Amino acid sequence: MKRRIGFFTRLLDKAPAQQRYRLATEQIQHAERLGFDSAWIAQHHFHEAEGGLPAPLVFLAHVAAHTRTIRLGTAIITLPMENALRVAEDAAVLDLLTEGRLEIGLGSGGTPDSFLPFGLTFDQRAAAFADNLHQLIGAWRGESLAHPDNRLYPAAPQLAQRVWIATFSAEGAARAGAAGHGLMLSRTQPRPAEDPARPLDAIQNPIIDAYLDALPAGVAPRILASRTAFIADSAAAARRIAEPGIRQQAQQYRAAGHQLRGESLDDLFAQFDAHVGDAVTVRASLAQDSVLSRVTDISFQVHSVEPSPAETLRSIELIAEQIAPWLRTLTSQETL
Repeated sequence: MKRRIGFFTRLLDKAPAQQRYRLATEQIQHAERLGFDSAWIAQHHFHEAEGGLPAPLVFLAHVAAHTRTIRLGTAIITLPMENALRVAEDAAVLDLLTEGRLEIGLGSGGTPDSFLPFGLTFDQRAAAFADNLHQLIGAWRGESLAHPDNRLYPAAPQLAQRVWIATFSAEGAARAGAAGHGLMLSRTQPRPAEDPARPLDAIQNPIIDAYLDALPAGVAPRILASRTAFIADSAAAARRIAEPGIRQQAQQYRAAGHQLRGESLDDLFAQFDAHVGDAVTVRASLAQDSVLSRVTDISFQVHSVEPSPAETLRSIELIAEQIAPWLRTLTSQETL
């Protein structure tokens, strides 16, 4: 299996919105030139510090006009907050404009206050997600919409085969697998209270197991793992560049009432699952992650550290040149 390598951005560059969109476009173009297979963008409403993009399909239409081959994905659209039929229509049009390069990652969302303007509470998100997903998939599959004459135009049955579901749980993974969707694994996720130092792969391997067990016979698995990775030309430079951002994240983590497992830079990298250093250091760090040999796709993001735009572009180059060739053919034996 030749594993696909992607670039992921939440559009968090320290800049006004218009410049964020320009910088993200340039980063995706750079990734395409360097041979990345995919680019993924996130949707966030209202909270500038969490993500800079409320309209992912609009942004990807712009990116599509400035790229040619790289696959373009959402990671994620917060589906409970959307009108499912409008997502179906916009995605159908966008897939034509991209000449079939669109991938649709969906999730229920994680910022409680963001649900309120959409007439939802945080506790209602799971039910709203399930209802909207059912309507979205039905529209793409050509089902009638409230009247026999109403069917999606333009038709987009292909998009029903390119859905990815983001989840933190084995139960959610099993539902995604049973439906034949792809599985999206986060770059980090909460640890159980009884084992706060549990490695990320120890949490995510059971999620993969549940997904594969539920996948129908004959359906090829699609598993994407997102990971934080920032690479510079020297390990010392990478650590220096990453430290302000990771310490700011630690401060926000404490302010939210959580407890840190340590205060050193290495402690923080471990707690927030950030792979930081030169290429040799990052490859050695990634090699400890047994999830990566089990997935079909890996997407890299620099969030939780805050490099400059030029440093981000250089990190993309180093991942393409010194990490991606190894990861594309990684076997389980190499992670031991």
